[in-house]
Amino acid sequence: QVYLAESGGGSVQTGGSLRLSCAASGNSAARHCMGWFRQAPGKEREGVASLFIRGSHTDFRDSVKGRFTISLDKAKNTLYLQMDSLRPEDTGTYYCAAGPAQYNTQARRWCTLDRDFRDFGQGTQVTVSS
Repeated sequence: QVYLAESGGGSVQTGGSLRLSCAASGNSAARHCMGWFRQAPGKEREGVASLFIRGSHTDFRDSVKGRFTISLDKAKNTLYLQMDSLRPEDTGTYYCAAGPAQYNTQARRWCTLDRDFRDFGQGTQVTVSS
């Protein structure tokens, strides 16, 4: 069993910043891949950023590259998502996610966003106004 608890959401104006946190616990083998997903009203959930906790591999969706940073504090078992230069289209509920280690042979990286993330937190709301 994996437990994920997000915090740090809020409302900001365009160009602002937020940092999301995700406290993780439970089966460590089931969370070698960790990431952030988001869902806007009326849209499907989409991957935002991910990382492999045993290495330096990360993955970002194109629209957030250069603006978002994902990091992990292993001592605290906490995953972060630093979001800068926020845009209205970043609005949505953000979910922390975890999954077992999975290698993407085409991308030659671990834990890309299209891998099988099996556990999700309850979500935290991010609203960006123009």
